[in-house]
Amino acid sequence: MIDYCSFCTRLSRGSFYPTDATSIPLSIFGNKGTSMNKEEHGFRVYNTNTVHKNETRKREMFQRIDEKDGIKEYDAKDLYGPEITDKDGALLDAHDSFYITTKSLLVLFQIMGVMPIMRVPKNAQTTKRTTFNWISKATLWAYLVWSLECIIVVKVGRERLANFQSSANKRFDEVIYNIIFLSILIPHFLLPIASWRHGPQVAIFKNMWTHYQLKYLKITGTPIVFPNLYSLTWGLCVFSWGLSFAVILSQHYLQDDFELWHSFAYYHIIAMLDGFCSLWYINCNAFGTASRGLAMNLHKALEAEHPALKVAQYRHLWVDLSHMMQQLGRAYSNMYGIYCMVIFFTTTISLYGALSEILEHGLSYKEMGLFVIVGYCMTLLFIICNEAYHASRKVGLEFQVRLLNVNLGAVDRSTQREVEMFLVAISKNPPIMNLDGFTNINRELFTANVSFMSTYLIVLMQFKLTLLRQSARKTLKTIVRAVFNTTTTILDDDFTDEVDEE
Repeated sequence: MIDYCSFCTRLSRGSFYPTDATSIPLSIFGNKGTSMNKEEHGFRVYNTNTVHKNETRKREMFQRIDEKDGIKEYDAKDLYGPEITDKDGALLDAHDSFYITTKSLLVLFQIMGVMPIMRVPKNAQTTKRTTFNWISKATLWAYLVWSLECIIVVKVGRERLANFQSSANKRFDEVIYNIIFLSILIPHFLLPIASWRHGPQVAIFKNMWTHYQLKYLKITGTPIVFPNLYSLTWGLCVFSWGLSFAVILSQHYLQDDFELWHSFAYYHIIAMLDGFCSLWYINCNAFGTASRGLAMNLHKALEAEHPALKVAQYRHLWVDLSHMMQQLGRAYSNMYGIYCMVIFFTTTISLYGALSEILEHGLSYKEMGLFVIVGYCMTLLFIICNEAYHASRKVGLEFQVRLLNVNLGAVDRSTQREVEMFLVAISKNPPIMNLDGFTNINRELFTANVSFMSTYLIVLMQFKLTLLRQSARKTLKTIVRAVFNTTTTILDDDFTDEVDEE
């Protein structure tokens, strides 16, 4: 087996590989490593030449130990494959199957002005195939579309706000409908801040996918195939707008005060929310497909003789895949954060409005319209959380289980070391869908939202029941007074008649 003292020390000195993506912190291997780390970071002034000589001497020493143990170190070219240069632009485009199969959604976002990123020409000599610029054609078009949409959105919003202000003397249940439809208009005004501002991060994410596919092809010899993704993306584009029309028109027919011309302010907003849900679904499925292909190649490599180099290459591919998942959350952090907050607020208010009306007046078409909104919002939230959970499980847990099932006694020492480093890389680079540190997207987020909604609904319904009891008491007092006054009047009339008869 591997000498862990020399193994850990070499890791801390960075003598294995030139990249920091898979370097493992020394502190994870015990207290000895921690104390050594403290000695390194003491308050001392280093001589550059002395440090360089010491590092060279240590590397030569560890290299002799590796040769003695039969462990071979690999060059960066062996690990990463041929370097991707600016001259490979056409090659990157030719093997970017993810862009080709999902291009329809990208074009739809450009037409809607949601995310104005652009693809460079095929003959462009650059590795950055997707770019974002504040003065590009796509961005200028987004400015125009957003400004035109603002006209109808502002007009509807002002009317909703006027109805809200004029409803001061009305019941809270009647006022609440204006709050619901005002909250749905919020994502439109936050689009430049939440979406456009993160355009450079989205371009980085798209380029990571482009580079990853070519790197995957050069190392494994097989391309990543996304079955049915082309037709699925087209179907989701059409379905997003179809669902938008269905949800908004249902409110027109079920809500008494929802006029038809109001619907034009909501179509593009609901379609945008559907589009972002589709984008998340597609990317999560693509992560699962890439992970499944990498796992199959890893299984084949482990069955061959001396698979250490291949395992090391696949470890770097896996780390890149994990970083892409993290970049997805970073690129769309503000948009999906606002997405979740709007869903939470709208769902809570809609549920309260529907339940309170049912308690007071029974089920009607208005309550059915509110239940449509609740079902729509909760479905979107569940899809996002559920797909993120499955993507994290496929990329992280399933890979970990596969590596833990490897019989280390049947492979050489180099392969043993690479398998162990692979497991450490998975534990130190968890494939988590995180919204730039705000929250993790998984099933726990969905259950937490349901829990918070239930808490708020219980509090609101307690106020509602209190109001109903107070109203019932007032009604009962009014009835009692009316009966008492009527009885008193009858007795007075009888007494007057008796006096007159006498």
